[in-house]
Amino acid sequence: MELINTKENRQLVMKYAIKLYGKEMAKKKSLEYKNNFFGYGGLAYQIGRRSLEFFCMYFLQDFFTPKDNNTVRNLAPVHYEIWKELENMFIHNTHDKQEFILPRGAAKTTIIDMALSCFLHTYKLSHFTIVLANRSDDAEEFVEKTKKALKTPYIVHTFGNLINPRERVVNKSELELDNDTKIEAYSAGSSVRGASYSSPAGIFRPTLYLADDYISENDITSDHSKLKKYQRWLKEVEEGGDTAVYRDDKLIKPATKFLVLGTPLAPNDFIDQIRMNPEYKVFHRSVVDFDVDDYFENNEYWQGFKRILFDDKRQDSLEDCKQYYQEHKEEMDFPTIWEKYHCLDLGLKYFTKRLEFMQELMCKCEDIGDKWFTSNKVQSKEEIESHNHIKTMLTIDTAGIKVKQKGRTDSFAFCVGSVADNGFKYVHTGHLRKFIDDYDGYINHVIKLIEEFEDITHVFVEKNQFQGLDVERMEHEIEKSPSLRKRRIIFINEMQRKNKDDKISTIVSDINNGRIIFCEERVEKEALDQLMQFSGQHFTRHDDFVDTVAEFANRIDEIKVTNKRIQTMKRQALGI
Repeated sequence: MELINTKENRQLVMKYAIKLYGKEMAKKKSLEYKNNFFGYGGLAYQIGRRSLEFFCMYFLQDFFTPKDNNTVRNLAPVHYEIWKELENMFIHNTHDKQEFILPRGAAKTTIIDMALSCFLHTYKLSHFTIVLANRSDDAEEFVEKTKKALKTPYIVHTFGNLINPRERVVNKSELELDNDTKIEAYSAGSSVRGASYSSPAGIFRPTLYLADDYISENDITSDHSKLKKYQRWLKEVEEGGDTAVYRDDKLIKPATKFLVLGTPLAPNDFIDQIRMNPEYKVFHRSVVDFDVDDYFENNEYWQGFKRILFDDKRQDSLEDCKQYYQEHKEEMDFPTIWEKYHCLDLGLKYFTKRLEFMQELMCKCEDIGDKWFTSNKVQSKEEIESHNHIKTMLTIDTAGIKVKQKGRTDSFAFCVGSVADNGFKYVHTGHLRKFIDDYDGYINHVIKLIEEFEDITHVFVEKNQFQGLDVERMEHEIEKSPSLRKRRIIFINEMQRKNKDDKISTIVSDINNGRIIFCEERVEKEALDQLMQFSGQHFTRHDDFVDTVAEFANRIDEIKVTNKRIQTMKRQALGI
């Protein structure tokens, strides 16, 4: 009781009592309930039933109030705005369908899923809640977190111990409470058709369906997969709800509620289609409330930061730009949606991964059909070779040898690239080739590239086309060559199953800002032009070369070169 009946908690109760009832009425109620501020049916109980915000700030204070014994952040105005929306929906019954589009890291699962589930089930406003997540791990984590929240001393003191695994169904995905209500979590691959809950109080269809990050990469690979996800929601989930019950124009039982939480991944994906559905009220917030492109492009200090970050002449450009930020912090800081988002981290992500920044933090995906690459940096062969390259690899995007359709123009793409000790990546050469009925020509081209670039230690070849037979042939040719068999060439031969847009998006900022640099003489114009035309796999006819550049840029970081036998020196260093 010492933990419950504290000065701080009583002040909190009175603060919200005044907000709800007015000063005079709040004073009367405090006297009326002076012996039952926090018990069942007491003043805190009554205020919590009428205010989700108070319920969270008192009953769930260990999750939302910074204290000496926790690491909780201060809440932001957006979190109180979310609770107000939920109050309107579940307490005042203003609407039945709502979507929250929020940035990654905005604590939406805690603020909405966990808080709302605890509120609805302690007061028995929901007999049966279904939570839908993309993965089973996410669904199980939600159940575990809700179970933990319901065991907090503030809830137990007022509502009793609702978790009783000996008498009720309590497992990784199901949480049946001792007050005859149930929360059940499903992964996106599971069917919720016909779901119901039988309890001593009756048989109940879901009171609430809550979908949190319900989509995955597989749900955005094509227009068909996007539509399939949305149609499944309409036909399976929404059809599982129940309509409201009225008697003499009085609401007896509210209709089933539907909540969708998430961040859009692509135009017309599930989140985007729900946003355009007029039945849903939409709450949409970004990490900042201004035009980020305009801000970063016109702020002289952030432009200075960018120049430092992408200056390949610096030994440690990342550390240098962090130091620059600290020196000009006052001029470079900007307001964000929550104190969790730091301006330095946001600026780095904007300049290095703009597409991810726009999708995950600005919650925008409207411009995905635009050209992804706005500029590229080229340097001469001599300038590129003046750097100390620590790892070099060849990446290959294969195409067919036998072309059945005359209109098909897929090309083999080849990229030789290195990472230097300054952290920048250099594309030494880029080729596009067709080998119609010329399998030997393809193999020979690879061998010539390996011979030409003596620093190549790894070769990546996608497995989809030749199922590894081409790699076996390359290894055989290397063994036949007296010069090549002395080198230790490692082949990486894997099937390509990753979403191509996701893979290529990782290199957009690095190319646009000059952190990946192309050799002026050796990278063919056709290859670089093809890269510059890329607008996403669904909007681009050819993506062969950009795919090899993405494979190089992503895989080179994973390669570990040990026991490098020859340390080459630049001819200039020897005075030659």
